[in-house]
Amino acid sequence: MKKLLFVFGTRPEAIKMAPLIAECKRREAFETVVCVTGQHRQMLDPVLEAFGIVPDHDLNIMKDRQDLFDITTAVLEGVRRVCSLEKPDLVLVHGDTSTTFGAALAAFYMQILVGHVEAGLRTYDMENPYPEEFNRSAVGMISTYNFAPTPLAAENLLREGKRPDRVFVTGNTVVDAMARTVKKDYTHPELEWAKGSKLIFITAHRRENLGEPMRHMFRAIRRVLEEHPDCRAVYPIHMNPEVREAAAAELEGCESIHIIEPLGVVDCHNFESRAYLCLTDSGGIQEECSAFGVPVLVMRRVTERPEGIEAGTLKLVGVSEDSIYTAFKELLEDPMEYKEMSSACNPYGDGHAAERIADILEGKEYKAWKPDQR
Repeated sequence: MKKLLFVFGTRPEAIKMAPLIAECKRREAFETVVCVTGQHRQMLDPVLEAFGIVPDHDLNIMKDRQDLFDITTAVLEGVRRVCSLEKPDLVLVHGDTSTTFGAALAAFYMQILVGHVEAGLRTYDMENPYPEEFNRSAVGMISTYNFAPTPLAAENLLREGKRPDRVFVTGNTVVDAMARTVKKDYTHPELEWAKGSKLIFITAHRRENLGEPMRHMFRAIRRVLEEHPDCRAVYPIHMNPEVREAAAAELEGCESIHIIEPLGVVDCHNFESRAYLCLTDSGGIQEECSAFGVPVLVMRRVTERPEGIEAGTLKLVGVSEDSIYTAFKELLEDPMEYKEMSSACNPYGDGHAAERIADILEGKEYKAWKPDQR
């Protein structure tokens, strides 16, 4: 029996690890141990509850205004303690957070194999996104199992010198997760408020966008909403005080937008599935909305998910007020542009990524996922 230690600490990691944890727990070939770091405590716990995940270890590292030094050192030391106790055969991490980097580095120092879920995403710009581009690139250097969500992500890894027999194209586990969260009979007071209007779903929180870039985003969004009374926007705001200060300064008094507290994963996925379009600087939401056929305007300078741009589900609009304003306005006013984006093929998965990853870990044959598969 192979002992697997899953380590994650943020909401996106938990959402995308949940289907894989469930799949591995179903198989007799594995002993599954879950360690959470609590990097985003308030946003992590509701996801654990939604997916019925009970951690075996909780490092509970979160503290007020923690920085990258605090997170990385706490994860490194905490995962060392857990690995010393559990002695896993493999440590599985996800994506590109500081938890991901710290946990993978701890496993590497202890000569434990690392499996990287959602491997191979790249912008090749260490400042965008920061520090995520460094984190995922560093983990890619030491991981033995590289579970690439798309063929392009796999190509990135192969160009960097990864062995072909250690790179696997699986699709993204977030598509697996959404099969459990989206409900036809879902209701919410904010959806009732927006009923009869075009629902605009907004998220904005990235570290590199704090300050003036984020204020530009909010100004552009406000201008478009004030010009289009048929739209109503919902913005579940991040816990970061800097984000909240910028939103209060630029969006206060705009009657077409409701700023609400962060949504749970079930709520978030159901809002996305019912949105007319989404504006975001998030990574995972680019994939999620693409799976729902919801056009996404990506408020970033670069994206590590170019598959969506190539497929037509995403449009990279930058962080200047004018560029966001122009793209947002065009998508609302040009029916052909909207139809083209909303009918594009989802390039991120088919809902069977967790099964593929578990098969690979079990030593079974697997068939690589291709975007044209349904």
